[in-house]
Amino acid sequence: MNNNEITTNEVNEKAVIEAVLFTMGESVEIDKLALAIGKDKKYTRKVIDELSLEYESDDRGIKIVKLEDSYQMCTKKEMYESLIKVASAPKKRNITDVMLETLSIIAYKQPVTKTEIENIRGVKSDHSVNKLVEYDLVCEVGRLDAPGRPILFGTTEEFLRQFGLDSIESLPSMDPDKYEEFREEAEEEIDEKISTKQ
Repeated sequence: MNNNEITTNEVNEKAVIEAVLFTMGESVEIDKLALAIGKDKKYTRKVIDELSLEYESDDRGIKIVKLEDSYQMCTKKEMYESLIKVASAPKKRNITDVMLETLSIIAYKQPVTKTEIENIRGVKSDHSVNKLVEYDLVCEVGRLDAPGRPILFGTTEEFLRQFGLDSIESLPSMDPDKYEEFREEAEEEIDEKISTKQ
């Protein structure tokens, strides 16, 4: 066996250990790491020690720590400030088609109750409305003067900002023919659901 083959073998063993520690995300016992590279524990410790030294250089953000008879891949404490910036950054809002449909109804019909939204959509809308409130695109604007005093929902200033509108009056006007077509489609869907349940 020549020196080149030995070097390649060592690199592969380090890569295997690196992959296992990264994938597991928690401490891994030495005997499991030894099993992963098909070597004994003494040899495996030697490979891990070499790999740990490589991670000690200043240009690496992670390190390998020894915990009794286990090893774990961890972030270097010097990286914590950068991690906090990422963790505290606002999460990207994921607006689904269902949420967008609900938002459209609220925008055009506001102030509107959840029951009215559900009558138009033909399905429950609790989750969509709650998410839109969480995203600050929709808010409570009062209560309907009716039995149970249901909550009225409307859009927020954040909604105007996100959609580049000066005011609600800036919303594109809906074609009356299209509106009627949508209404008929919605009614047909509701009728189909009712007949399926019967």
